[in-house]
Amino acid sequence: MAKAALNYACSECGYAAGRWFGKCPSCGSFGTLVEESADPEAKGEARPVLRLVDVEAADAERIPTGVPELDRVLGGGIVPASLVLVGGEPGVGKSTLLLTALAAMSTERRCLLVTGEESVAQVKLRAGRLGGAAAVEILAETELESVCATLEAEQPDVCVIDSVQTLYSAELGSAPGSVAQVREAAGRLLRVAKESGIATILVGHVTKDGNVAGPRVLEHLVDCVLQFEGDRYHEHRVLRAAKNRFGSTNELGVFEMTGTGLVGVPEPSELFGRSAQGEIGSAVACALEGTRPILLEVQALVSPTDLAMPRRVATGVDPKRLSMIVAVLSRHAGIALGQADVFVNVAGGVRIDEPGADLAVALAIASAARSAPVHEGTAAFGEIGLTGRVRAATQGERRVEECAKFGISAIVAAPGTSVSGKLACHEVETLRAAVQAGLDSSQKTRS
Repeated sequence: MAKAALNYACSECGYAAGRWFGKCPSCGSFGTLVEESADPEAKGEARPVLRLVDVEAADAERIPTGVPELDRVLGGGIVPASLVLVGGEPGVGKSTLLLTALAAMSTERRCLLVTGEESVAQVKLRAGRLGGAAAVEILAETELESVCATLEAEQPDVCVIDSVQTLYSAELGSAPGSVAQVREAAGRLLRVAKESGIATILVGHVTKDGNVAGPRVLEHLVDCVLQFEGDRYHEHRVLRAAKNRFGSTNELGVFEMTGTGLVGVPEPSELFGRSAQGEIGSAVACALEGTRPILLEVQALVSPTDLAMPRRVATGVDPKRLSMIVAVLSRHAGIALGQADVFVNVAGGVRIDEPGADLAVALAIASAARSAPVHEGTAAFGEIGLTGRVRAATQGERRVEECAKFGISAIVAAPGTSVSGKLACHEVETLRAAVQAGLDSSQKTRS
């Protein structure tokens, strides 16, 4: 009798090898490779193939979730037979958001909630706080074979698995939540979703680094990966897509946690773009998240330091980009920051990834360094180059419209930015000119 083949998989990243290593060659973790039994090779049978032109597009029509902000991030709704992974820290609101979406979709479609972390009674209590979800069907089960059999028998339109780390297969000897169990659960649920046409949403735990726990193969299997960000001790949450096969990954959804659950914020600019008049170290940026322009308040603090290496601390901004902006300010704008700590924060817990917010970050730092506020009612957008030049941000017209919509009276931007109405535009070619145009020297205060 042939000896069963053995495999060794890393419990941190999912790397698989034919022999054991003390250190994982992929992620560098020590003692994380665990033994797994390799499945014997099975012979498949030939299947009929189709021409792409013969595929009916109606089979891929999106299902509205009933939550506009969630639909925006998904690209217009959830696609039938797709597999969506939702990750986030404990208590951020993943289960609350998905239960709200199931309640809205259940009025027209069959919706099933498979809960492995909570009892049916606990889910009932949450549904009561959210206003009720009477039409949602629920199954409290953690055995993978039973969950798959139920899905194939009931054939719901939408199914939520909360969470994938609680599922286990009796065929595997490892504990629930291990690499082998999570990989097997995701693989089987993927086959059931594709064959039965069930839109399936998986809830995933996250690690201390904020990544979805389990092997990275889980993110490669699913069609869409959503990250739910925000501090559970604050009322606002941000939903963004890290991967989306059916839409853009640049869209942003904003929610507010209330006593009746998560409520979408249709106008986040009004919420995050507020700034106090005459405040030192504050500037308003007009960033673009997907198709949505949004006004954000960028705050900066410049403080003298006794350290040999001054600190550059960024919250909501890429730290490497912050270091670059500080260097350009020192070299091309005449603002000495070599003996000062620089702290930058984006109000509201929002993260800015696009370079169009560089100019607002630079103005906030310059305001803090010179103790002079930015002109009242002024917003800024533009990309800063290493030569000190200001380059135009993409889709400037949409940004200008957003600024005019929320009462901005003037903008600081690169040349060629078209404005209309009463909105004034300070066209600047260099960062030095932007600092001169953006700061109100008449209101300068002593530090």
